[in-house]
Amino acid sequence: MSIFYYGGGGISALFACIPIIHVVLGLVFMFAPQVFGPGSNRPPAFIGFLLVMLGGFLILFDWTSAILALITGRWIARRKHYTFCFVVACVQCLSVPFGTVLGVFTILVLNRPSVKELFAPRVPDVLKKSIMPAVGGWAGFSAAAMNGSRQV
Repeated sequence: MSIFYYGGGGISALFACIPIIHVVLGLVFMFAPQVFGPGSNRPPAFIGFLLVMLGGFLILFDWTSAILALITGRWIARRKHYTFCFVVACVQCLSVPFGTVLGVFTILVLNRPSVKELFAPRVPDVLKKSIMPAVGGWAGFSAAAMNGSRQV
């Protein structure tokens, strides 16, 4: 699934470059209106301002979405940050049609109990070796042992 997030993030970043055309056209409207003709044929400057603002917003939004998708792909591969991956999967549902499919399947997979266990924090081997003798093996291991108290 992480491969699909990498691919989707890359494609989103590529298509997020399309509004650059709007930004450039808006800048031409604002700073070089004489290109479009003399006098009354010139476009109003506020149209250029609107194009720059709209294009800038779309670029920022789409690149942010693409970066979040790439980060999610990385964290799904490492099985970390379950909540972040779940939230990004929900947001991906807004990107019709590919993001919707990817988001729905990610939500379905992340809701499986076996997948939730994979995302659960694990005790590193170094801590296992230092905690096991103190608590009498794994039979006495509990959340209290992680806090430093001993269980009787």
